[in-house]
Amino acid sequence: MSQLFNVHGVNDVRQTEIRTVEPVLPERSAFEDEMAIKKLKRHKSPGIFQILAELIKAGGRKICSKIHNLLILFGKKLLPEEWKESIIVPINKKGDKTDCSN
Repeated sequence: MSQLFNVHGVNDVRQTEIRTVEPVLPERSAFEDEMAIKKLKRHKSPGIFQILAELIKAGGRKICSKIHNLLILFGKKLLPEEWKESIIVPINKKGDKTDCSN
């Protein structure tokens, strides 16, 4: 075993250059984002910024373009810290409200 780690007498020991590269993802297409916006369901909870799906859909191509630009920034991880927050509201359906399985 010690022979594996001992390189005394070996003349041809080469340094290996190690490179790390972030994975290359294909750039988002505006068409894909527009199709995703068209698939948004109406009458759903708007989320932390209180923007309804109906409002986004009513914005047409101009809003789709702006959202596409934002999503490109998301891909580059250039997000404001506030956007990383979420609100979770538990909704009790039946039974004991203190039991997490309800």
